[in-house]
Amino acid sequence: MSPKQVAILGSTGSIGVNTLDVIRAHPERFKVVALTAAKQIERLAEQCIEFKPAIAVVADADGAAQLSHLLEANQITTQVLYGPQALVSAVTESGCDTVMAAIVGAAGLVPALAAAQAGKRVLLANKEALVMSGNLFMQAMKTGGGELLPIDSEHNAIFQCLPDHFTKNPSEHLGVEELWLTASGGPFRDRSLTDLASITPEQACAHPNWVMGRKISVDSATMMNKGLEVIEAFWLFGLPLEKIKVLIHPQSVVHSMVRYRDGSVLAQMGQPDMRTPIAYGLAWPERIDAGVAPLNLTQLTGLSFTEPNFSQFPCLSLAFAAAKAGGTAPAILNAANEVAVAAFLDEGLPYLTIPSVVEHCLNAMPALAADSLEMILEADILARQTAIQYIRAIKR
Repeated sequence: MSPKQVAILGSTGSIGVNTLDVIRAHPERFKVVALTAAKQIERLAEQCIEFKPAIAVVADADGAAQLSHLLEANQITTQVLYGPQALVSAVTESGCDTVMAAIVGAAGLVPALAAAQAGKRVLLANKEALVMSGNLFMQAMKTGGGELLPIDSEHNAIFQCLPDHFTKNPSEHLGVEELWLTASGGPFRDRSLTDLASITPEQACAHPNWVMGRKISVDSATMMNKGLEVIEAFWLFGLPLEKIKVLIHPQSVVHSMVRYRDGSVLAQMGQPDMRTPIAYGLAWPERIDAGVAPLNLTQLTGLSFTEPNFSQFPCLSLAFAAAKAGGTAPAILNAANEVAVAAFLDEGLPYLTIPSVVEHCLNAMPALAADSLEMILEADILARQTAIQYIRAIKR
């Protein structure tokens, strides 16, 4: 069996690093042919020296020059490219058959779409591909004829709990009644809104269960992350929005569940370690060692589940509203949230202002039909401008 040829979009982030960890343990199964990163040039150079991909991509010319120098010094012949279009080249010109789409934010949308259109096995860890352009992305997967495997722990869990043939014809539903997405509730699940006025970025990024990047950690704290996952689940699994539920599950042992018509509930359980869904996606339909410690049920003191308080987590409520509105509303939601979270992390925007920025943009911009990538990207740009203007106004 020849090894799968893997391109990793976002190789220096948490998902990328974990993907390389799984690949490192199975050199006979996987070969890395493309790696991409934005700014972490030295880490990318280390990865290239170890895995020797055909192509490496960085954000700009300065980064490319720095990476080229580091690779030449180590006699590595990897081709170095830069810029947004080069991310597409990493998919289309590297000879890959499997793409880990793990670039955080809207920047990952275009290369993920390119992977779908090219008929690759797409391991989707980038939320924005489905949040911003769900219909376009699913159509691209259908046209390209590739395989789509969700890597988010929640969607991967649901994928594992569905019938094998469900994703081939999701409209039949095959007895599936509801999807239950579990959420840890983040670091502030037991605190009232009034207690959160002085929250710092360090507090918001201190997730109780998972090790994640700063942006996604803040999204977990506000539960916007779970709202984005609801929109993803809607597109991935084809069920009506009202059949997708969220449950707070602080222990992060049950990663999600599927309720069936006959009264059965199937749950996927495991350690809170992203290497499990990554290994599942890389090797599917086989299962391989992910390097994750086994779950010891006898050491669990208890598992609890509660419904989320939408007034405590307004971002979750806004995400459901955007999903219901459809069209470009989820793209507006995502863009405004990215700007607000960045302002919180870098510019001292108060934590409780994040949902206010998102709500303002959703109210200020009409939801239009998301008929083309151009329309979606235009809505994304306009939402970012609207969010920046609003933040400037309230900071005066």
